[in-house]
Amino acid sequence: MDGLQIGGHVLRSRLIVGTGKYASLELMRQAIAASGAEMVTVAIRRINLKRGREKGILDYLDSLPITLLPNTAACYTAEQAIRTAMLAREALSSNLIKLEVIGDAKTLLPDTPALLEATRLLVKEGFVVMPYTNDDPIMAKRLQDAGAACVMPLAAPIGSGQGILNPLNIRFILDAVSIPVIVDAGVGTASDATVAMELGAAGVLMNTAIAGAQDPVKMASAMRLAVEAGRLAYESGRIPKQLFASASSPLQGIVTGKENKAVASAASNS
Repeated sequence: MDGLQIGGHVLRSRLIVGTGKYASLELMRQAIAASGAEMVTVAIRRINLKRGREKGILDYLDSLPITLLPNTAACYTAEQAIRTAMLAREALSSNLIKLEVIGDAKTLLPDTPALLEATRLLVKEGFVVMPYTNDDPIMAKRLQDAGAACVMPLAAPIGSGQGILNPLNIRFILDAVSIPVIVDAGVGTASDATVAMELGAAGVLMNTAIAGAQDPVKMASAMRLAVEAGRLAYESGRIPKQLFASASSPLQGIVTGKENKAVASAASNS
C-alpha cells in the first residue's frame, strides 16, 4: 500500500493512536507496538514534560519507532490552543500539532470558528496543523484554505464508540477537499475502522477504542488489520450495489435438460 503523507512525514501505517486511558504505561506501550502505528498523539496539557527519576509517558514511548504528534486536548479557546502548540514545539522540537479547540465540556464537540482562527495563526507560525473538526464539509474546505495539512472529522463524539454516524458527510468531505481526511473520534471496534477506510479516508485516529477494550493489545492488533483491510478494499474498487440478484455462475453456457436429452438420444442412435 502507498503511504500517508502529513507535512514532511510519510507513514506506512494509516492508523494513528493516542496514549490516554490505559491501565498502565507499560500496557500503553505494548498496545501501541501491536497497533503498528508510526504516529502517536500525546496531550501536552496532561503530561509532565520534565523528565525525572520516575518514568513518565515519554520514557515509555522512547523505545518505539514512532513520530510524536502533540495535541491541544482540553483547550477551550483559540488562545489556549495556540499557547499549548507553542509549548509543544518548544518542548518536543516538533512543528506537528493536532489542533483541538473544544466548544462544549459535555459533548466535547469542537468550536469550529475558534479552530479556524487558531489554524490560520499556527500555519503562519510554521506549524503542520492537523485540526480535529466536526463532519461539516464546508468547515473542512475552510480549514484546507487556511493551510491545514489534513482535516480530521469526527465519526461520533469523542470516546462514544458509536462508529461513523454520518457516512454521507464523510463522503461530502472527501469530495470537498484535496488534503488527507483522517477520521478521528468515535470509533468503537475494528469494523468501524474498516468502514472509514472503505469510504476513502486516508487514515483513522483512535484512542478509547483500544485503551478501553478488555484486551487493549489484541484490540490494537485488530485495528491494525482493520485499517489495512479497509484500505485494500478501497483501492480494489468494490462492486456496485444492485437491487436484484446477480448469479455468481452466469447462465450462459449452461446445458439445459432438453439439450442433455438430445445429446443422449444422439449417442444411443449412433
